Formats: sequence, C-alpha cells, structure tokens
Amino acid sequence: MLRIAVPNKGTLSRPASQMLREAGYRQRTDERDLVCRDETNDVEFFYLRPRDIATYVGSGDLDLGITGRDLLVDAGSPADELLDLDFAGASFRFAAHPATITTVAEIEGRRVATSFPGVVGRYLTEQGITASVIRLDGAVENAVRLGVADVVADVVQTGATLRQAGLAVIGDPILTSSALLIGRDSVTSAPVAQLIRRLQGVLVARRYVMLAYDVRADLLDRATTLTPGIESPTVSPLHREGWVAVQAMVLRSDVHKIMDELYDLGARAILVTDIHNCRL
Repeated sequence: MLRIAVPNKGTLSRPASQMLREAGYRQRTDERDLVCRDETNDVEFFYLRPRDIATYVGSGDLDLGITGRDLLVDAGSPADELLDLDFAGASFRFAAHPATITTVAEIEGRRVATSFPGVVGRYLTEQGITASVIRLDGAVENAVRLGVADVVADVVQTGATLRQAGLAVIGDPILTSSALLIGRDSVTSAPVAQLIRRLQGVLVARRYVMLAYDVRADLLDRATTLTPGIESPTVSPLHREGWVAVQAMVLRSDVHKIMDELYDLGARAILVTDIHNCRL
C-alpha cells in the first residue's frame, strides 16, 4: 500500500486534499483524523505537520508527501521534487530597515532572524556571506524593532506587513516556493506513476478549457491558428454545407480574448466547457 503524507493544517492543507480528491483519491471527512485509507486505490494518507513531511519522506518511512519547497529545503531532506502542484506560491526574501542595509552583501557579519534557518543558511553559504542566523517561530518582522536581529528573512507576498514594521525588501528572492509532490528516486512503482499522472491531469484541467465553435470551411485555417489545441484541434463537417465544427483545448486565461477574435472572424455557436480531469 502506498503511504502518502498530506499537510494537516495551514495554507497547504485544504488545497492539497482538494487536489487529491479531484485526482480520484478518498480524503478524510473529519479534520481530527490522522489517517485515511483509500482501499480502492490501495493508498494510505497520513495527515502531518507540513514542516515534518519532508523528514518522513526523506527517511523513507513514507513513500510520498505534499509540502512546500521552502519546507523541503529548510529540512535538508534527501527527498526529491517529483511534481510542482502549482498552488501556495510564495517568495522568500530578506528585509531590513532601509537606513541600515540596502544590499545583500551588507548582511555580512549581521544577525538574521528567520523561521527558516535551513533556507537562509544554505543561501548565505552559496553567496559566500557569513552571518549569524537566529531561529524564530513567527512574527520575525518584529525582530529588528526589538533589537534581536539586523535583518529578517521571511515569506513576502504584498510586503505590507514588512512596511508596517518599517522594513524594506533587500535584493532578489532567496527562494521561490510552491506546493510540491515529493518522494525518493528509489520509490518507483505503478501506483506512484498513476498518482503523478492523475495529478498532472488535474493541473492541465485547471489551466485549460474546451472551446467548441462553428466556422465556415474557408476560414478554418485562420480559426485554427487561434485554437491550435494541445496536439491538434478536432474538426467535423456540419450538415450545413460549407461549415465545420471545431473543438480545441485553450488556456483558461486566454479564452475570452480567443472567443472575441473567433467571433470577429465569423465563427458562431462558440461554447466553453470546463475540463474536470484528463490524460494527455
């Protein structure tokens, strides 16, 4: 039976379980449950602290897990990235009072407060910077004001919290993170391949929609330039002479622009359908 770790709380928890449901796997119905067995797919899910998942997978006690890239790097685990799940995106950056530090090089010899000492330590080593890394469990933006540190390193989204603390972002991102499926290279089996295939199907279904429309046959080449599909559009003759029906997958983010262009070209009966899952 395949053993998979799933975040039990936090920003990763609900999206991870939802994605697994969309991929056809049973998930817990009570958030207090620590284990859920999916007999149909021969999988057992363990609901763990997101920060611990990389450790369990890296040790081989669990086969796979879903966690953030930042947590994987911070744990120093030998687990590998198997698939980027495209949610829980975050940027990890340094910040300091703008009157004291303005470049990453100026962190040399300073104190850095962070909840991710593994991420920060690795980055500083790669950059050849020596600094004292202070681990805090939360609210690191207050560390400079309270005199605990000269610099903080934390997840930054809008930067509003940092600005409220009188801090400004320094340099480029230390790490760009998102949710990942992680495992060990040694874990290769049909159930693992099936899980990855199913999750890839969910990712494609979220990014694409199915677009269908009717168009005159003499405009087909111009129309399919707008809708080339993943491999090729499906074209079928209509009972109405000189017209064809076309179906193609298009990016969800582009669909309204494409519909407008098709209508201007002369296409009609333009319909959009959600894709719930797929195998390509």
